[in-house]
Amino acid sequence: MPHHVRRIIYPFTAIVDQEPMKKALILNAVNPKIGGVLIRGEKGTGKSTAVRGLAELLPEIDVVEGCPFNCNPHNPAEMCDNCFERFEEEGSLPSARRKVKIVDLPLNATVDRVAGSLDIERAIREGLKALEPGLLAEANRGILYVDEVNLLDDYVADVLLDAAASGVNVVEREGVSVSHPAKFILVGTMNPEEGEIRPQLLDRFGLQVEVRSLEDPRLRVEVMRRVEEFEDDPVAFTEKYKGKQEELRNRIARAMEILPKVTASDELLLAIAGVCASLKTSNRAEITIVKAARTIAALEGRMLVNERDVEEAMSMALPHRMRRHPFEQPRLEQQQIRELLEKAKEPLGGVEEGKGGGGQPSGEKVFEADPSYHLDFSLDEKSNHAIRSGRRLRVKSVNGRGVYVASTVPRGKPRDIALDATIRAAAAKGRWNGEKLMVKPEDLREKVRFSRAAALIVLVVDASGSMAALRRMEAAKGVATSLLRDAYINRDRVAFIAFRGGRAQLVLPPTSNLDAAASFLRRLPTGGKTPLSSAMLQALELVKREKISRRDIKPLVVIITDGQANVPLDQKVGVRSELEKLSENLRRIGASTIVVDTRVSPWKPSYIETLVKHAQARHVRLPDLNPEKIHTIIKSSLAR
Repeated sequence: MPHHVRRIIYPFTAIVDQEPMKKALILNAVNPKIGGVLIRGEKGTGKSTAVRGLAELLPEIDVVEGCPFNCNPHNPAEMCDNCFERFEEEGSLPSARRKVKIVDLPLNATVDRVAGSLDIERAIREGLKALEPGLLAEANRGILYVDEVNLLDDYVADVLLDAAASGVNVVEREGVSVSHPAKFILVGTMNPEEGEIRPQLLDRFGLQVEVRSLEDPRLRVEVMRRVEEFEDDPVAFTEKYKGKQEELRNRIARAMEILPKVTASDELLLAIAGVCASLKTSNRAEITIVKAARTIAALEGRMLVNERDVEEAMSMALPHRMRRHPFEQPRLEQQQIRELLEKAKEPLGGVEEGKGGGGQPSGEKVFEADPSYHLDFSLDEKSNHAIRSGRRLRVKSVNGRGVYVASTVPRGKPRDIALDATIRAAAAKGRWNGEKLMVKPEDLREKVRFSRAAALIVLVVDASGSMAALRRMEAAKGVATSLLRDAYINRDRVAFIAFRGGRAQLVLPPTSNLDAAASFLRRLPTGGKTPLSSAMLQALELVKREKISRRDIKPLVVIITDGQANVPLDQKVGVRSELEKLSENLRRIGASTIVVDTRVSPWKPSYIETLVKHAQARHVRLPDLNPEKIHTIIKSSLAR
């Protein structure tokens, strides 16, 4: 088989079904200003295949020959500083024609690899030429593909967000700053079972689509046939779809040409704004809807947007923006969109907010969470920036990842050399030999990097019969839900232990998928005895296991209980002695503990004092709690 055959990409038009995913990708290919697409779905549903096939459909582009940033030689607004200076002086730039690139952003990429690294000494003299380009430079005017985007490191995500929003990548080191254009089609894929995406990143994606495994056996058989045919003879298979590929490629090219001429009526614009206002989405929602609707019309060869275009755009641009609070399960069916649009076109233009009646069906002894304890985080409000800033803990990195913040003299052989600090150290000692700077071993400096540590919140909830009295369980669930919301915003992992009846149960192992934890909490029944010792043992063993696999983890055990324990692990030892020993062991292994006391009267006998004393726990009475205090308590406890 010839060497080039191994690089043949599976044709985009050969992908079976998955129409919403293919449509969202095509729309972004025609109009990158839509803001990219997030593709959610389990593994094996063709997400990566579709993204790689997209690049093959895009028309070739002109780039400035020799420029590492893929600048547009015909548009000064899309040039780096160097190209712009040359363009101003020479009037034109040498160009080359080439295919659109697809750049993979690996999960383990460092900030320097993504944004680029800067030679400080050269930057002072030569500006942009001193920048060693990163992935954002390579992705300019192409596709930036982030697989498992929900697992992306916080610092890398921040750099990615800034570039995606502004179209410019700025690299700063030691007070020196250089920048270059970074406009790309952002495509992210994720498996929701591995954890939800950071809310700040979620709203940056223009569109979101979900892909599912095909249910029709005939379609599944067709997938098998096509994959087997492609693997047997990629050249023949690709040739088979050449006509369809060319037809779609031409359609995309025509849509790009007419897109600037496509318009939407004032009536439709007002209707779009009315729907978004009623759903309380960010302004980014209606902007994206208009861009997507215009692009849909352009693909159909029309110059005027119609209502059907708007409905289709809303189905991809709204659902992920309706999730203003963690653990909401937004659903927006096509019929709902149609009804919202009709109401928005009424004379007053208002859309009444759905009152949503009903609520979850209540089984016997299943209590709802008390909403008065809920942390009312609105994910699109700037006022909550301090709370929504990602992981709350900064620790010194030992694996070469994280943000470079300072330099130091290495102990032993340097592993992560800080070139800028090394050069300054040599220059300060006058180690010049003519025009060359001589660097000696004692001049070497090592980078000091910081990364955000992972926090593990072990939520231990008392679901025994005594919690049913005086609305204690509703309040306990309200507090627990608030804790989960806080963990969601700060990207903490959460484990969930419930105890009732004869023993405690780890109902949710440590996970970033906090929707699952919230779902378990909603369904948690109340009744039976209080096996508090069993719950403490479960929490202790869990923290031990986690600390073995992740040494930098910060565990926080939050126990919500009235302390009326009555089920020992060993009758001969007794509850009090067990709790004393288990609490002390939690403290010894470095776990912080918060005890949320649900007793109405603080003088009622219980084992609360035992837990607080021996775990050196933070003791908080339920009546004293409010949403702001919950967030403050968690933050201060993790900072210990």
